[in-house]
Amino acid sequence: MSDNAPSPEFFDRANALINLANDQCTSTHPSEVSASTLYASARFNAFIVAATTGSAETMTSEKARALEYFTDQFRKMMEANLDDFIENFDTYMKRAEK
Repeated sequence: MSDNAPSPEFFDRANALINLANDQCTSTHPSEVSASTLYASARFNAFIVAATTGSAETMTSEKARALEYFTDQFRKMMEANLDDFIENFDTYMKRAEK
């Protein structure tokens, strides 16, 4: 792994959000939970861009760069997680059945 490896706290935060999503799957269809988590991520990241740019004008000029960054990061994370599930399918899906 590179020197830019996420900290343990990174995975603690991610796991807390995943656990919340899993809990919500008990009362609604997982695809609805998935849509909600995607929306929440987009909404929170739009807030981060707003907070770091400081004005609507600067945010407007940074919009394309922010979209490129966040969609690129999502694609990389999604690809890595799909590969992980493919490699560990039987183990992960047995765990999910319990």
